[in-house]
Amino acid sequence: MAGHSLALALSLTAASALAAVSVKDDAQRTVTLDKPAQRIISLAPHATELLFQAGAGKSMVAVSDYSDYPDAARQLPSVGNVFALDLERIVAYKPDLIVIWGTGNAKNLANQLRSSKLNVFESEPRDYEMVASSIERLAHLAGTDAQGKAAAAQFRERLAQLRKTYQSDAKPVSVFYQVWQKPLMTLNDTHMVSAAIRLCGGRNVFAELKEISPSISLEAVLAANPDAIISAGDSPDKLREQWKQYAILNAVKKNHIYTVKGDWLNRAGPRILEGTEALCKAIASARQ
Repeated sequence: MAGHSLALALSLTAASALAAVSVKDDAQRTVTLDKPAQRIISLAPHATELLFQAGAGKSMVAVSDYSDYPDAARQLPSVGNVFALDLERIVAYKPDLIVIWGTGNAKNLANQLRSSKLNVFESEPRDYEMVASSIERLAHLAGTDAQGKAAAAQFRERLAQLRKTYQSDAKPVSVFYQVWQKPLMTLNDTHMVSAAIRLCGGRNVFAELKEISPSISLEAVLAANPDAIISAGDSPDKLREQWKQYAILNAVKKNHIYTVKGDWLNRAGPRILEGTEALCKAIASARQ
């Protein structure tokens, strides 16, 4: 009987490895593969991180530029970036799944890839639950459900702990999140950074703008008069130097100027929780 049970288990495992898998991507398109993907290309750094977290790293054959985390991603060949991709090279890899950033120029590229009969998953997490479910959905497409579910559960558990630690009933700290200096750019409420600011008890002063990453004027920042200025980067001194002449701003007066590592916050991947914790510490400091 033991031999029969083992044979049955092995046959079920083999059958599941060959069975069709299907999920909805972030554009609400159904992505169906005849069997779990074994040749995956990631065309966005955040997607690369999500795939590795989902246990799909062993099936990845190429990535886009700047896919530098985890270390194993650096060993994979690059096919360029969404602004300059080598389509012929992508096709030559014979991918059975391509994961692409689901916005801007990438939309046109996604359609081009589909017209070449390639399977495309559009990835554009806008909140924490979408990050967790992305890990699960990509794991399902890669046939690594167990790893994906465990990683997503760990993500949700840590997120709950951050909420418990940092959410506050106090008046929100008004935050200007600077993405770029020249031109001056920020992010609106649809970007994940705004979700992180809210979790930390802050308020994005430019949340209501229409574009996801709009250019803004210096006058607009002065009028908003944020309690804190936060930017992606490693050098708070440079950020302070940029704003020190505008002592009219509350953030400058009180020296509430902070930087958070850009890859943590600006990529909607698993390390968004690292970025959120750093952001929360900055906002808590500004509140005090």
